Amino acid sequence: QVQLVESGGGSVQAGGSLRLSCTASGFTYSRKCMAWFRQAPGKERDWVSAIVTGGVSTYYDDSVKGRFTISQDNTKNTVYLQMNSLTPEDTAVYYCASGAKVCNYKRAVDFPYWGQGTQVTVSS
Repeated sequence: QVQLVESGGGSVQAGGSLRLSCTASGFTYSRKCMAWFRQAPGKERDWVSAIVTGGVSTYYDDSVKGRFTISQDNTKNTVYLQMNSLTPEDTAVYYCASGAKVCNYKRAVDFPYWGQGTQVTVSS
């Protein structure tokens, strides 16, 4: 059973930082696309960032580029999303996803594996 488990969400003030973690199990971790999505209440689930495990390429949505950093620790089967300079518009449930055949795919339907989500709330 493939499992993706997120952690690290919470409530912060605008300008603050959080680091999200996603730990994978139940599948071969190497050479996989690992991505972060987010979904605010009443809105669509939007792609945020992605990384290829064991690779060098990273991808970011323009809304977070320069503020968020995706990274990996392959010894722990874990990817991270370091979020700095947070604003209230970053408030959402953040989901870890994997399994896209191409790592710049940005549609949720392209990802067969999902975590349970972790809430990020940014107050002004």
